[in-house]
Amino acid sequence: MAAKDFYQVLGVPDSASQADIKKAYRRLAKQHHPDANPNNPKAAERFKEISEAHSILSDAEKRKQYDQMRRLGAFDGAPRGPRSGAGARPGGPAPGEFDTGGIEFGDLGGLGDIFSSIFGRGRREEPRAEALETAVEIPFRIAMLGGRVPVTLSVTEPCPTCSGSGGAPGATWSTCPECNGRGTISFGQGGFAVNRPCPQCRGRGRIPSEPCPTCRGAGEVRSERSIVITVPPGTEDGSRVRLRGQGETTRAGASPGDLLVTFQVQPDRFFHREGLDIVCEVPINMAQAALGTRLRVRTLDGKKVMLRIPPGTQPGRKFRIKGQGIEKNGRRGDQLVGVQVTFPNELTPEQQELLKKFADSAGLPY
Repeated sequence: MAAKDFYQVLGVPDSASQADIKKAYRRLAKQHHPDANPNNPKAAERFKEISEAHSILSDAEKRKQYDQMRRLGAFDGAPRGPRSGAGARPGGPAPGEFDTGGIEFGDLGGLGDIFSSIFGRGRREEPRAEALETAVEIPFRIAMLGGRVPVTLSVTEPCPTCSGSGGAPGATWSTCPECNGRGTISFGQGGFAVNRPCPQCRGRGRIPSEPCPTCRGAGEVRSERSIVITVPPGTEDGSRVRLRGQGETTRAGASPGDLLVTFQVQPDRFFHREGLDIVCEVPINMAQAALGTRLRVRTLDGKKVMLRIPPGTQPGRKFRIKGQGIEKNGRRGDQLVGVQVTFPNELTPEQQELLKKFADSAGLPY
């Protein structure tokens, strides 16, 4: 469950003035007040959320403390790693219970209860590992038409020997002397107490008598995994897709995180894209341009279509082949074929005389 951001609740930027905050609150409170929505049971919950946001952001001191929390990353919506050891829930936080990065709500005075509610403590959802990001190069043709591409990922996964505990099979465990079993160490930052995983026990609160020989106590190993990614038709360079559950599993018992894929479209030597249209250029000689001709032009799907070039075609003119572009969201583009008129590098004396006679008869200067 992602943390609630009070600025998003009121629909204002974090640079909003007090007047903007008050205006947004009045508008939303009037819209979602339970008395104005007697048949909507969710209205009361939404109204409470709006009121909480206004009570913090309308108070200068509380807003200052809230902004400090926000800068520490408390509202990025990412679950933190589990606490372990003394004082922690056995096996880490309950599924879906977020560790707030060690920020102690008790240090916030009257804000503690509100910030606890922000993080939805007591909610139970399945814990997930962090998302994995990767960039994938795809051929131009697959990007435009869609298809499937194999990808090999380097991922971090729980060690198969110790199942992520970090201890050798049969090892005995003792309380970590550095954190006294808490799994975290505290340090002050501004007006808050911030916890971080203990470096000696790696946040587990316990130390094995012998580290795992495979992962050397880390509880994690790097491995390669091959998957096949579906590329949607009309994929643009730099576009991203999220694949649920295809990322890393860096915590024992946690579900795999998501995989965020950024597509890098390789340029094509013949085609390029303009919106939903595919554009290419073909060379013709001056005789074909003057007298007209027929050309077989390759399309994006690999087939060839016959294109008629009329007499008197000028350099740079474009011809349209209907329906041979990109299909996306129920629309389909065309293929635009531009012509490049090529001229011979050298002419024989006889060819020069013939060309001069032609130019004279046509009234062309030279």
